[in-house]
Amino acid sequence: MREFEGVLDGTGLRFALVVARFNDLVTTPLLSGAVDCLVRHGVDRDDLHIIRVPGAWELPAAAARVVDEGIVDGVVALGCVIRGDTPHFDVVVGEAAAGLGSLNRKGRIPVGLGLLTTDTLEQALARAGSKAGNKGWEAAEATLEMATLFRDMA
Repeated sequence: MREFEGVLDGTGLRFALVVARFNDLVTTPLLSGAVDCLVRHGVDRDDLHIIRVPGAWELPAAAARVVDEGIVDGVVALGCVIRGDTPHFDVVVGEAAAGLGSLNRKGRIPVGLGLLTTDTLEQALARAGSKAGNKGWEAAEATLEMATLFRDMA
């Protein structure tokens, strides 16, 4: 019997971090957390590709392009959508999550979901490095673990 499980050792692995500029007060610390996580787990800073996109809506398109290029072992998508007074929130969140989920299910490389969906800016900031931890770190950590799992299953 063979058993596979990812590990948190990024030595020799490459990652793309696709980051939405919209709500950069939140996405900047998410990015910092993700980078910190990957570097602390052995990924060389030179093996990190940071790709900035306008907003959460654009995350799936950029992530798909990265996956198609085949130059990294994993993608971490980072963004933040804060609920407003219109249904715009539901449309953006639904399509961004569906697009990223579709890429992840294809299984070529792992695509981590670091997309915050909150009701308030305060909730978003709490999840970007204050009271509720850093969801950028968590998304990067899960993506790293999946990347090593995919490598070991090959």
